[in-house]
Formats: sequence, C-alpha cells, structure tokens
Amino acid sequence: MTDTIFGKILCGEIPADFVYEDEHAVAFADIDPKAPVHLLVIPREPLPSLKDAVQEDCALLGHLLHVCKVVAEEAGLDEGGYRVVTNIGEDGGQSVAHLHFHVLGGRTMQWPPG
Repeated sequence: MTDTIFGKILCGEIPADFVYEDEHAVAFADIDPKAPVHLLVIPREPLPSLKDAVQEDCALLGHLLHVCKVVAEEAGLDEGGYRVVTNIGEDGGQSVAHLHFHVLGGRTMQWPPG
C-alpha cells in the first residue's frame, strides 16, 4: 500500500494533517493547491482509479462523495459553492494511482475546466 504518496500518507510515512478521518476515508489539504481551498479525499483501501471501481465499491464511492460534502461545508464552501473532481487515467490528468477526489473552492471556478 505504500507504493503511492497517498499510501505513504495513510501509513504515516509522510505526514499530513487530516481535516477529516473515519474508518473508510481521510481528507487533507493538497500540497500544491489550485484554489484557495484545495482538499483531497481518499479511501483508506487502495483503489487505483474510478475506472477500476466495481459494483461492490458503490457504498465506498457514495461515502467518499459524502465526505467531499462534509469537508466542503467545514471549510465554509457550501454557501458560495465548490467543485469536486476526480481525474481518471493519463489523459484525464491522474498523477497518483490511488482514487482521490479534489474539493476546490474559495474562488469562482471557470468553465470549461481544462
């Protein structure tokens, strides 16, 4: 599980200040923020990408999205709005092979995003 930066964070090899933590997920600030608020929500169990999810992962995926909502509210983003993004594969911009959701806010987001 320590073959990615997120695995190393989960194992305590790399320090991170969790803003949310439960038995299934953690959330923490991105070290290279793209918005005034940029949090990452990751599952504790490694799942390389959304494309690797199977039917049995539905409860986990729903939980992760709920955690995105919770951390956005705790960061004060719920009134003005925020964006939740997951990158899938190389063309989608995924750089870490561990499913993660970006929660971005604190400014007006642009469209299209990229």
